[in-house]
Amino acid sequence: MKLGRLNHVGVATPSIEQSVAHYRDVMGATHVGDPFDLPAQGVRVCFVDAPNMQVELIEPLGADSPIVKFLEKNPLGGQHHVCFEVADIEAARNWFEGKGARILGDTRIGAHGTPIFFLHPKDMGGVLTEIMESPAQAH
Repeated sequence: MKLGRLNHVGVATPSIEQSVAHYRDVMGATHVGDPFDLPAQGVRVCFVDAPNMQVELIEPLGADSPIVKFLEKNPLGGQHHVCFEVADIEAARNWFEGKGARILGDTRIGAHGTPIFFLHPKDMGGVLTEIMESPAQAH
């Protein structure tokens, strides 16, 4: 398995609209995608483009969203996870399982329309880590 590029940093937010305004007005972002719902994951998502990666703004869709507890502890929001690309999601999953890393849930389709899985922060130096099949590889 070879780790690929950093695809995005996930940032939990109580309001995508307020976060988008911050990235445009304070950070100078010039390209922000349209927000969209991912009901299967319980979140609303919006991508802010940077020259070398994206910021994924994630807002809970309801009280059972997996990021509700994160926002209870961090009411203003904050960095939630990092996402790295890999060429082959199944090979990566097998690699991490072989290393003893705990995988959180099944491999599923993420916000980019490609397969993803998450690794437990305790096995990744304290960082919730998303592994994503590279969009170039997945299509």
